[in-house]
Amino acid sequence: MSDGIIIALIGLCGSGLGSLIGAVISGKVWQYRIEQLEIRVEKHNNLIERVYRIEEEQTVTGEKIKVLNHRVKDLENEVKTYGLS
Repeated sequence: MSDGIIIALIGLCGSGLGSLIGAVISGKVWQYRIEQLEIRVEKHNNLIERVYRIEEEQTVTGEKIKVLNHRVKDLENEVKTYGLS
């Protein structure tokens, strides 16, 4: 074989090996970034679920306050009616 062919084959092997290593490293970087995004999305989803629960509890608490206010008014009216004050 001539020296030119040997040098070309060595260059081809080096280029192929370099491309393969670059593709593997790039794939690992992309995989890492995707995993980090999945973690952030999961945290965001948990936050949204917690906000929904807080809003539901706030609604229930508001209704309870309305009922208690109504009961207090009824008791005040009853006190006024019977002159117990």
